Amino acid sequence: MAKPSKTAKTERQRLIDETLKKQKSAEKRRGNVIIAGAVVIALLIVGVAAVPPILGNFKEAAYADTPVDEIGRAASVCQKPIEKTGEDVGTHVDQPQTVKYDTAPPAFGAHWNVAGVAPASFREKFYDEDDRPPLEALVHNLEHGYTILWYDDTIADSSGKLAQVKAIARKYKGSGDNQNFRNKFIAAPWTDDDEGGKKFPQGQHVAFTHWKGDSASSTGVWQYCSDVSGDALVKFLDTYPYTDAPEATIP
Repeated sequence: MAKPSKTAKTERQRLIDETLKKQKSAEKRRGNVIIAGAVVIALLIVGVAAVPPILGNFKEAAYADTPVDEIGRAASVCQKPIEKTGEDVGTHVDQPQTVKYDTAPPAFGAHWNVAGVAPASFREKFYDEDDRPPLEALVHNLEHGYTILWYDDTIADSSGKLAQVKAIARKYKGSGDNQNFRNKFIAAPWTDDDEGGKKFPQGQHVAFTHWKGDSASSTGVWQYCSDVSGDALVKFLDTYPYTDAPEATIP
């Protein structure tokens, strides 16, 4: 059998090299397509994640010129206020000791007394799940005359309803160091981690709480709502002003 000529060997090697080069080019193109696809998917994920906050900001801004009592639903979405004999006015426990509150959410009870922590700052009017102060701090705010609007996951998961809560809270923010005590208001989430998962009454997703009275006799007040209602909140604040609280004269 005749041996392949040198020319034939060279031609065969050229074909082999050319085939390998084409395979590498095809693999590189496939790799680039996969990387590009992954980048597009990542950008889409980031973009989708950014959409709700952006939409929420737009929705909140839409209420800039809307009075509180015209934000959300009519007061009829709320139950009648509930009053219960309160206790523990002036009862302080050391941080970080926790307090067991019997209601969801609390309207009175023992609490922390830590400068800059409990009560929570007068300046802040809205909290979400990531930055909400502990219950033991917020109960001290109640003792000072605050009304707290608590919202559950149903409200938190709706950009439109949460925007209404934020818009309401903004109305009570004031400016600078202006400490108008009529703005003793906080909106805060009630989460699945609070008090062992205690829930609002069935079908209710918002709660107002207030603590009225003095060191000798006090009362906790609750009002539950199935939806956000600035109308009901204004009526609640008129009925239970900050001035009737055990320590109303303190920020």
